[in-house]
Amino acid sequence: MYAVIKTGGKQYRVQPGDVLIVEKLDGDVGSAVKFDQVLAHGEGADVTLGAPIIDGAFVHATLIETRKGEKVKIFKKIRRQGYRRTRGHRQTETVLRVTGLEIGGTTTKWDGEVNLAPKALMDAKARGLKNEIAALEGSSLVPAVIDDTPKKKAAARKAVARKAVAEDVVDTQEAAAEAPAPAEVKAPKAKAAPKKAAAEDVVDTQEAAAEAPPSADAEAPKAKAAPKKAAAETLDTVGTEADGVTSETVAPKKKAAPKAKPASDDAE
Repeated sequence: MYAVIKTGGKQYRVQPGDVLIVEKLDGDVGSAVKFDQVLAHGEGADVTLGAPIIDGAFVHATLIETRKGEKVKIFKKIRRQGYRRTRGHRQTETVLRVTGLEIGGTTTKWDGEVNLAPKALMDAKARGLKNEIAALEGSSLVPAVIDDTPKKKAAARKAVARKAVAEDVVDTQEAAAEAPAPAEVKAPKAKAAPKKAAAEDVVDTQEAAAEAPPSADAEAPKAKAAPKKAAAETLDTVGTEADGVTSETVAPKKKAAPKAKPASDDAE
């Protein structure tokens, strides 16, 4: 059986068990909603129309949540004027679960159980977002009864995991106890320090050199040449007039004797 109802200026075709999204209605989560404006109802080929509504016909539903709908973008443009405007809007809507129809004394009910989890929580669970799930489950919009089943399953999984780990530890300990003890292995001797051996080699070399007789052909080491005397051995120069003449003066050079002139013919 189905019915056509009117709410929020729109018409909806509903039947028991349907999820209905309508314009915003007043009420809390889990509250019962009753629609009395039933325009038509039918079952199979039989259809009954109202004038304009059917007296004594009602549709019962349960309010799940009130939320904002999908965003609608409004874009305005005036060409050749550089005018561009973009706006967005999200209409507030109410989500309902149709639980039964009451028409002409005949009542049709839905046998299922109403899940009051909001759409945001179901989306977060589908995507596996743990932080958002925890935040939504802790809010007042979600009843505490919904959280019981997942927590119990998680606890059971943890207990099974702990039991398996304990069994693995016991098996490992038993295998270690049954295994034969390994033979004792002697530690390798430490090598002598290289510095000590090098020092002993140097001492032996010096002792051998001291005991060997000196060779006859060996020449005595030559004495180093005395360094050239410095400028002190040079002649002292003549000082200034104020200081006087030094102890040793340079002898003046003799002038060369004039050459003898050849004898003239008159002298002969």
